Order: sequence, then C-alpha cells, then structure tokens
Amino acid sequence: MLATAGDWDLPSERHLHHREVLMQQIDHDSAPAALTKPVPRRRWAPRPAVWVPVASLALAGTLVITASGGGRPGSDPAARTGSVGVRAGSVSVTLDRIAAAAMATDATPVKDGQYVYVKSLIRENTGTFDGPVRLGALHRREVWSVQNPRPVTRGGWMRDSGKDAVMPGEEIPIEFSDATAAGIDRPTYQWLASLPTDPDALLRLLYARATVSEGESKDQAVFRTVGDLLGSTVMPPANAAALYEAVKRIPGITVIADAVDAAGRHGIGITRDDPSSATRDEWIFDRDSLAYLGSRSYVTHDAARGITKDTLAGADAVIERAVVDRHGVAPAAAGTAGG
Repeated sequence: MLATAGDWDLPSERHLHHREVLMQQIDHDSAPAALTKPVPRRRWAPRPAVWVPVASLALAGTLVITASGGGRPGSDPAARTGSVGVRAGSVSVTLDRIAAAAMATDATPVKDGQYVYVKSLIRENTGTFDGPVRLGALHRREVWSVQNPRPVTRGGWMRDSGKDAVMPGEEIPIEFSDATAAGIDRPTYQWLASLPTDPDALLRLLYARATVSEGESKDQAVFRTVGDLLGSTVMPPANAAALYEAVKRIPGITVIADAVDAAGRHGIGITRDDPSSATRDEWIFDRDSLAYLGSRSYVTHDAARGITKDTLAGADAVIERAVVDRHGVAPAAAGTAGG
C-alpha cells in the first residue's frame, strides 16, 4: 500500500515534478534511453509537467487489483465535490476505517529477486513549464520496480502505451544518478516491512526522512511522501495500517466526499491544503472496500500562469498490481511463460 506518484520533487515519486528528465533524454537520444535523474521513487514524470504527481498504489498488501465499475474513463468532474474533512473527527474515523481495511488484507511477501508490477491509467500535463496546464489523453503505464535491497543504479522499468504516451511500447529503464539502496527513495517490500508499526514511531521516521521541496512545509513533505508510496508498491498489512494511522496525525488533512480517479471511479478522497504550496494532491479510496484507487493532482495557484483556483494537472488510477519474476512482461504473460 505504501504510494505515488511521479518527481513519485519528483525524483520519482514525489510529484511528477520531475519534469523534463525523460523528454530531455528522448531529445538527446534517438534510441530508448534511460530515465537519468535521481528518481528516488517519486512519481515518474516522463514529460514536461507542472508539478503533477501521478503514480499510484493500491491498498497496501493487495498484490493484484483489477479495476471495475464507476464511470467513464478520463472524466474530469469538478475539482472538489464536497469537502467533509473540516472536522478532525471525520478525518480520524475515515482513516481508521481505511487502516482497518488495510490490516484485513492478505499479502504474500515479495522476494528480493522479484519485481513489483503496477499497471495504471494516467493523464499528465503535456503543457510547457511556463504555459497553461494541458491534460493529455488517458494512457496506460506499466512499471516494474526492482526489489533488490542492495544499492542499484537501475530502479526498474517503465512502459507507456496509447496516445500521448512517452515512447509508446518501449521499455524504458528508470535509473538513479547514484547507486541507491532500499529506503524511502526506493521502497522495497522488505524495507517497508521493516518500518515501525507503531503510528507515532512511524510518523517520527517519516518526518526525519522526508525531503522538503521548495515552497512546502515539513507537514506537506510528509503527506507528499506518503502519497508517493501509495500506488507504487505493495506492503505488509500491519505496516499499511500503521501508515494510515500515522497520516491522521498530520495537521491539515481533510476528507473529500466525492473524488474521482483517472478511470472515472468515484470514491472517498483524502487531501491536504498547504498555504505555502501551489499544488494539492488527493488520494482516492473505494467507498466499499476502502482500497486505494488512485490520485489526482491540482495546481491551486500560480500567478505566472494566471491560475487562481484548483486546476486539475494530473490523475492516475491503479488498474492492476502484482508480483512477478521478470520485468517487461505483464503478470498473465509471465504466468503463461512460466515466469
């Protein structure tokens, strides 16, 4: 459970703000090259984007999730339909329920030599950094994350398919500028399993390790970091539950009565407004199962672009999550091939 994201700044998770990395690489090379930039697990931003987190994660511990129901893919309802999180009680109750659902989820441990596979539907900002937000077409993204705990320079592989996809159909290495061991910037299943299950201890760890990006508070950095985790990996139920219990202790969290992911599925949203930040992320959970569905990212204000109210800048929806033995193949294909 722990996800997303996109920049996962965006090293790879935080917020898709990892702008041009991939596009610069594409321009520099005619052949599929690697995503070269410290991509510590913040949402991958394989094209110029305005601070837009897009990766996502399903409810921790769920190894395979198949999307179903709920609306027309790519629909863009109003930014916030009914915030009900003004009262601290509603936030606490909602996150308690999500934590309980996470604890009740079964999960099979992921081995160091395996890969966490996540398939998502993605809408990204295709506009320029100094121009207006322009959402591209809904397309598919597959990510295979390396689980080896030792320092690696290649954290996984990514493949996009569909209109507005980056290098459609090509398997693109996701690389770090320096060898990076398992940790908050490259969360593996075993690293996540090693985290404290006491919410207060976990929150202290997150505050100690979360990197604060320019123009955000420490509280927002922690919220953003958790969001990066939500959607890019799988996690033991007890650790997933502890994460949600820790989140409710972050000041400023609110509940959205009706939030919609990139696949058009309606659910309950969890968000946080930070006066110092020009962006806002929403995490979306299924109303019934309380499983993580996806996320939406907004630019809340930007004088240079004339943005004075919430403007949708990216969205994603987790469609499938699984553990596989090889990268480059989907779970069904891997099973057929004996992988």
